[in-house]
Amino acid sequence: MTRAILEFNALAKSYGKIRALDGLTLSLPPGPTGLLGPNGAGKTTLLKLCLGLLAPDSGTARIAGCDPTSAVGRAQLRRAVGYMPEGDCLVPGMSGVETVAMLGRLSGLSPSDSMTRAHEVLDYTGLDEARYREVSGWSTGMKQRLKLAQALVHDPPLLLLDEPTDGLDPVGRRHMLELVADLGHAQGKSLLLCSHLLPDVEATCDSVVVLSRGRVAASGLITDLVGTARARVRIDIQGDALAFARELTTRGVVHTQVDASTFVVELDAADPDADAALAAAARADVRVLAILPERATLEAAFLRALEEQGAPA
Repeated sequence: MTRAILEFNALAKSYGKIRALDGLTLSLPPGPTGLLGPNGAGKTTLLKLCLGLLAPDSGTARIAGCDPTSAVGRAQLRRAVGYMPEGDCLVPGMSGVETVAMLGRLSGLSPSDSMTRAHEVLDYTGLDEARYREVSGWSTGMKQRLKLAQALVHDPPLLLLDEPTDGLDPVGRRHMLELVADLGHAQGKSLLLCSHLLPDVEATCDSVVVLSRGRVAASGLITDLVGTARARVRIDIQGDALAFARELTTRGVVHTQVDASTFVVELDAADPDADAALAAAARADVRVLAILPERATLEAAFLRALEEQGAPA
């Protein structure tokens, strides 16, 4: 069996009375994995523990074979892990290639190797033409790719990516997702992608972990988790949407109103043909214009996992 790239055993961390991680136990194989969860679920705390920036109150962690709680382990982490933070980490007055080369030296590369690798990763991330410009004048998209280049400069086996598409326009977001997907598949990197954008995780990762209240609410292959999500249909109506919603609620039909005339309704084994929704439409005296199947998504699986944990989305 392939050894896990990330291992957590009964990991706990509190801030005063707030329990950020509550006995979290998890083992992740190599490859691209998404890290999801609502605000306050413990995602940021987990990343900081992975980097050795925080010490757990109890429990153990192994990150790419390193112990982040020991001085020796933290030194090893610099070589084994590449970190792309959510916020900017720029030094005023430095060019792109100087910035990336500096991070290479901090990760253990020699001055000559760090400069060579800086040029290589700037080429890879599409920043070759801007490499000698001061980074403070770069666009948001360029700064995001610079942070990715910093994480890659020492060629680590594991990448921790915190909101890599944050603040990007559609073109920049697509470019970043193409890079992340290439790293996780064609380049064979293991990565933990923390994002609040579920389509980004679905487009780049094979597996996912959903945290809720410091515990694992769900984990596994995305294809398996999406396959367990409830079937849903989209219903387009003409008439009193408020009355229709009221009748759906009365019949216990789980639904979401998309707009003034469109509803998404969850189906279950007892009602695979949406008979209850049709009865609600008849009772509300609205006309059903169309019933279309909705593709199962990671979002549906995510919400289902939180619902089973009794946590707010």
